[in-house]
Amino acid sequence: MTIDVRELVKAGVHFGHRTSRWNPKMRPYILKKRNLIHIIDVRETVRGLVTGRLLTETIAARGEYVLFVGTKRQASAIVQHEAERCGMPCVAERWPGGLLTNYMTIRKRLNRLLELEDFEKTGQINLYSKKMISSLRREYRKIKRNLGGVRSMDRLPGLVVIVDPRREHLATREAAKLAIPSIAWTDTDGDPDMVDVVVPANDDSIGAIQIFVRIMADAVLAGRGKAEIGPSQAAAKQEEEAAEIVQEAEEPEAQQEAESEAKEQTELAEAPDQSASEAGSAQQ
Repeated sequence: MTIDVRELVKAGVHFGHRTSRWNPKMRPYILKKRNLIHIIDVRETVRGLVTGRLLTETIAARGEYVLFVGTKRQASAIVQHEAERCGMPCVAERWPGGLLTNYMTIRKRLNRLLELEDFEKTGQINLYSKKMISSLRREYRKIKRNLGGVRSMDRLPGLVVIVDPRREHLATREAAKLAIPSIAWTDTDGDPDMVDVVVPANDDSIGAIQIFVRIMADAVLAGRGKAEIGPSQAAAKQEEEAAEIVQEAEEPEAQQEAESEAKEQTELAEAPDQSASEAGSAQQ
C-alpha cells in the first residue's frame, strides 16, 4: 500500500490556514508562506501517514479497537463510511463527553439503547401509552444519534484517529489522560503536543480528509488480515503453546522412565536363563 504524493497535492493537503491563525508549534511542519497562507511541507505529511499507518496496523493486529473521530461537516460522512468499512467504532456526530474517561456510564447508556431496541422488536412498547411511546422513541433516537457509532465498542480502544484535533479537543484530552495513543490530521492552527502522531495537512478539504481516513481504514484491515484472531483466541493460542512446552519438557522424563522399565524387564527375562545355566554347570 503506497502513498501517492501527486494525489495528496491534487487534494490540496499542502494548503494551511492564514498566517494570522497559525500555531507557532506547527513551525516544523510548514514549508513556507504564500499570499498570507502557510504551505505545509508534504514530506512531513507523508512521514506522518507512514508512521500512522504502521501504528494503526500494529494496534489492529493485536485485536484492539481503533476509534475514528471526526464530527466536522467535511469529515462526518467520510469517517462514518470508512469506520463501517473496516468494522471499527466511530464518533461522527458529536463527541459524548466522558466517552473514554467515564466509559462505564456511557456503557450503561448503550445498554439502554439495546433495551429500547428490544422494546420495538418484541412489540412491548405498544403496551405503553401514546405519550410514553413518543418519549421512549425520542430517547432512542437521541442515544442512537450520539452513541450509535460506538455501540459495538465493549472496551476502551487501543488507538484514536482524529480529524482536526483543535475541534476535537475533548477527544484529544481524554485520550491523552488515559495514555491512549492518537493519530491526528492536523492543520497549521492545531497543537501537535496534544497528539502522539501528527499528520500535518489541510483539514478543511474533503478530498484530503478522505485520503487520510481511507489509509487508516486500509491499515486496520491489513492488521486484521495479519492477525486473523481476536484477543480471546490469542489467549487460547498462548495456552496451547504453553501446554506444548510443558509436554516437550515432560517427554525426556517419560522416555527415561520407559527405558528404565524396559531395562528392568530385560534383566528379569535374563535372570531365569542365567540361573538355569548355573544349575547345569553345577550338575556337571
